Amino acid sequence: MPAISESSASRAALPADVGGVLGVGVAVLDLIQEVTSYPGEDEEVRAIAQRRVRGGNVTNSLTILAQFGHSCSWIGTLGDDAAAAEIRMELVRQGIDVSQVVQIAGGTSPLSSILLSRATGSRTIVHYRDLPELDAAAFAEVSLEGLAWVHFEGRNPVETEQMIRRVRSVAPDVTISLELEKNRPDIDILFDGPHVLLAGQAFARARGWQTPTVLLEELAGRSRADLCVVAWGEQGAALQRREGPIQQVPAVVPPRVVDTLGAGDVFNAGVMDGLLRGLPALDAVRHAVRIAGAKCGRMGLDLRDLA
Repeated sequence: MPAISESSASRAALPADVGGVLGVGVAVLDLIQEVTSYPGEDEEVRAIAQRRVRGGNVTNSLTILAQFGHSCSWIGTLGDDAAAAEIRMELVRQGIDVSQVVQIAGGTSPLSSILLSRATGSRTIVHYRDLPELDAAAFAEVSLEGLAWVHFEGRNPVETEQMIRRVRSVAPDVTISLELEKNRPDIDILFDGPHVLLAGQAFARARGWQTPTVLLEELAGRSRADLCVVAWGEQGAALQRREGPIQQVPAVVPPRVVDTLGAGDVFNAGVMDGLLRGLPALDAVRHAVRIAGAKCGRMGLDLRDLA
């Protein structure tokens, strides 16, 4: 895996021989309705804009990584419905390989209904899924050849723990990262396998922590990760290398917050992109904070101008 150093450096060019990135998680069809402001309960409002996009944490991160020049592939499950075809088509259009995706006969692909407030840029999500998640048996058939990085969503912990163990065994030089977004049952069994842990504010607060520092202290005591990072929204991010000091990175706030949907996924992609380019950990997190802040100031996930 890339050495995670502490010294300061500027953003480096992407090495020509860097391997690919595999993302393991969920892809979703998002129906986004923009409203002037959030409606109250039992209130009817008119949407001022609407769009259908492909969503899902890991696939959003892969979208940014592909824009930044990385070779990306996604593995997960989809139904055999029209939404699945739409999701596949959009991922292929974005340059993400979907050849190893597992199709569930008769399955309904995940769907999210999202209200996006024009007044604040914040979003409220209602998510529907009734589809089996990728299991370790299916992941055992996935090729790890030519990869530099495998990124997992922190979900389906018992199966995901076996997948992480397989990468550690079969491809020991591949970096493994894990997103900790929700405090799911048994999630703790995943702490010790990855090289990089990427946690969010909601995860910390669900575990009773009100600052990133205490979560980093917990993770440092319960994992062998080389790097733990906690994104903290408007307060920036914090990071800790193994046995190193906790470091803080201030947020980069756009002049106007337009759309926060996917900002955490962009942040995770920024950390991975920086480390794959050989940046020290602190600079990789600074890079991630910068592009996540820029994303909040624009609609959607087109950040090619920042690559």
